[in-house]
Amino acid sequence: MSTLKIPVRPEDHAEGDADAPCTLVEYGDYQCPHCGHAYPIIKNLQRGLGADIKFVFRNFPLSEIHPDAFNAAVAAEAAGLQQKFWDMHDIIFENQQELDLESLFLYAKTIGLDVERFKNDLQENTLTNKVEQDFESGVRSGVNGTPSFFINGKKYNGDWEENVFNQYLRSQLSVR
Repeated sequence: MSTLKIPVRPEDHAEGDADAPCTLVEYGDYQCPHCGHAYPIIKNLQRGLGADIKFVFRNFPLSEIHPDAFNAAVAAEAAGLQQKFWDMHDIIFENQQELDLESLFLYAKTIGLDVERFKNDLQENTLTNKVEQDFESGVRSGVNGTPSFFINGKKYNGDWEENVFNQYLRSQLSVR
């Protein structure tokens, strides 16, 4: 079984209780239809598990088949510089069919970003490097498609449809 080679760290984007007994890491691609399908499932799991789960999203843009995925990932990182990573993450997944730059600027405005700062931040090498580092950590951890999930550091290869995934996550809580 594959394990998460780069543990969750402070620079990761995380939602939920920092000390939650269950940490779910997703390597995702904003243009991937399967990730789009997983998005509301993860939201429901977060609501249902509450303080028992911490969710971490790492970028894994499959640029060869999803040409807008890399720019979308950089846009989410740029929004993060204005403390709006999750707002951008959500609006991108909710509008997955329109990820051209013009749409990303519209989303930035919609979520209340300083759009000029956002445009400038998109040019920052540090954001491109962050996306590339996320991708590389996924490769090192055995990610070969999206979405890929790790639960408490171990790759989850099971069904991620909501009921099955929820039962599995809850079973992991009772193991501790």
